[in-house]
Amino acid sequence: MVNENQWEPKIVAFLCHWCSYAGADLAGVSRIQYPPNVRVIRVPCSGAVNPLYILRALREGADGVLVSGCHPGDCHYFSGNYFARRKFFLLKELLNWLGVEEERVQFSWVSASEGQRFAQVVQDVVESVKRIGPSKKMVKEFSSHV
Repeated sequence: MVNENQWEPKIVAFLCHWCSYAGADLAGVSRIQYPPNVRVIRVPCSGAVNPLYILRALREGADGVLVSGCHPGDCHYFSGNYFARRKFFLLKELLNWLGVEEERVQFSWVSASEGQRFAQVVQDVVESVKRIGPSKKMVKEFSSHV
């Protein structure tokens, strides 16, 4: 049993290879501090993140999900981030309909030169997920009879 005071959220972050992942790398190289709660998955483009990946992360026990890509207009694949923005708007509507707190899934734009911004985005995501507490709605429960 986890003590509420000791609980730390688990955040899965899908980061665009070209911008947000490079921004995270810059934060690391620059020794900019940010919470260690994030587990990064590098993807070729934020538009390549299937909404099912996000649902699966929540189902497997992630307390929050961050998807971050290039700023609109800066996508290396021209329109991937525009496509992502439309997909995630619809996903947010679905999650709202399912009763999943809006703060659990967040989207941001971080460029390769924004290490400080990446650290701030991670800090904001962790703080907002901490406010709503551990995820219980979509987490797959295992039977104790197995």
